[in-house]
Amino acid sequence: MKIRIVGGGPAGLFYAYLMKREGPSHDVRVCERDAESATYGWGVVFSDVALAFVRDLAPELYRSMTDNQEVFDEMAVVHRGVQVRLAHNTFHRMARIDLLRALHAHCRQVGVEIEFERRVDDIAAFADADLIVAADGAHSAIRTRFAEHFGPTLDERPNLLAWYGTTRLFDPLSLIFRQNPDGLAIAHTYRYSRTHSTFLVEVDPQTFRTAGLDRMDEAHSLAWCEKVFADDLQGHKLLSNKSNWFRYTIVRNRRWHWKNIVLIGDALRTGHPSVGSGTRLAMQDSIALFDAFKTCGPDVPTMLEEFVRIRQPGSDALQKAAIKSCEWYENLGPKLPLDPISFAYDYVTRSGRVDHADVRQRDPELAAAYEKLHPGRSF
Repeated sequence: MKIRIVGGGPAGLFYAYLMKREGPSHDVRVCERDAESATYGWGVVFSDVALAFVRDLAPELYRSMTDNQEVFDEMAVVHRGVQVRLAHNTFHRMARIDLLRALHAHCRQVGVEIEFERRVDDIAAFADADLIVAADGAHSAIRTRFAEHFGPTLDERPNLLAWYGTTRLFDPLSLIFRQNPDGLAIAHTYRYSRTHSTFLVEVDPQTFRTAGLDRMDEAHSLAWCEKVFADDLQGHKLLSNKSNWFRYTIVRNRRWHWKNIVLIGDALRTGHPSVGSGTRLAMQDSIALFDAFKTCGPDVPTMLEEFVRIRQPGSDALQKAAIKSCEWYENLGPKLPLDPISFAYDYVTRSGRVDHADVRQRDPELAAAYEKLHPGRSF
């Protein structure tokens, strides 16, 4: 097959690698708009389940991905200045650039061509391709060009986020809720290397306006965040990498493919940073599209239907959980008076997929502390 992939993120690169490793005679090329050394954001996180998919299918890539990973078995919620530890929440963290470098190296080893600094807005140059994979992100130019066929829905959420880094090493992965004179600010933070942590700040629209963040430049916004989270940063600075405020967009598509074009990764559907599912969803798309080829061979229409059949149920379920998580952060007002234990418990059960029996099994200490605070409740 002649395969052209638009977008050199985890989704596009992983699919390219799987196809070329399986069939060296495939002509596989990835076109990436940014330079090879460019990366936006800081670290990425995977759950045990997410990495297991990679380990089972491509153990050699798994080893490269996890060479410099950070692994911790718990997380923490900080509310009203009190840290509540949550057991058995295992997250693997790594620098996004390290993940991309591992994928670049393995793609090159099997003969995938990668063109950097090539922006593709039109697929006319790929007229002779058997399959065109649009893996060009949440603002996909390919999806936009053929929107009437894919039927995208773009749901821009109200809260605003800014993606920083810091040299303060946060162990474990922490969610920090800080009320201040301007309103509420939330930090999603975790160490992803021996020297740096991701520090994603989230605020609601009212806090954004009251603080004047809508009128501040990047440097002044960073200074405001440093002040709000001064106790947590412990003298460390926040680091910017084009860390401008943005609203997260939940992407859905009525159709996943049209003719010989298929969407994967954020071009197809987004999760939400609060559940750390974006990279997982992207790489599972790659696996499903590869599995569809193994089942159907180069019959592209049949292969793409098979891709939807095997991938859509899991994709929809995870996105549904991500949206519930997103909505929890957007409607925190009534929950802020809760004591730290009850607040952390509410966080753990926010997606609707975890009930009290699950909390008892996963984190008996949290369950017992919550039961003690609510003696009259039936569990």
